This record gives sequence, structure tokens and C-alpha cells, in this order.
Amino acid sequence: MIEEATVDCYTDSERIMGWFTVIEEHLAVPFETTVLGVPVTVERIELARDERIVAVCGRGRDRQSLPILDLPLPTPPPHGADWIAAYRRWLGAG
Repeated sequence: MIEEATVDCYTDSERIMGWFTVIEEHLAVPFETTVLGVPVTVERIELARDERIVAVCGRGRDRQSLPILDLPLPTPPPHGADWIAAYRRWLGAG
């Protein structure tokens, strides 16, 4: 998975874009999860200006972006969550 996400990437920015692309493509959204004890809906995945991959979480009319690495996944995890695990491994974060 790591090789697939980063193939033909030569800079860190290109690698992050590769990861964003495969996560956005494979992660089934929307899905429900709980953040700090509050149920939220993960509506989409975005690439923030600072090149962090974030999940846009919503509850009612409120929206908040949460780094994908900090996103608690539900049990069972949504289809494509294995790409987040591979991204964590690539970063050495899990």
C-alpha cells in the first residue's frame, strides 16, 4: 500500500498528495464515529493548507476538521480504513 500511495513521488509534498488521493479514493464516507464522547459524521477527507490530511466531521450545523491520524475509527471500521493504518505506518505513527 505504501508503494502504491507514493509511486512516482519525489518530494514530501508529492507523497502527502499521493496519500491524500488514495485515502480519499478508498475511504467510504460518510460514516459515524465518536470524538471526545460526541457522535459525529465524517463527511469527507480534505488536504489542509499545511499539508495535513484531515477528516471533516459534522454534527448538526457544526463542522470541524480533525487530523486523520487523530480520528478515532468506529468498530467495525469503514471500508478503506486500512489506508489510514498504512499512512500511519509510513509516518512512523503507528
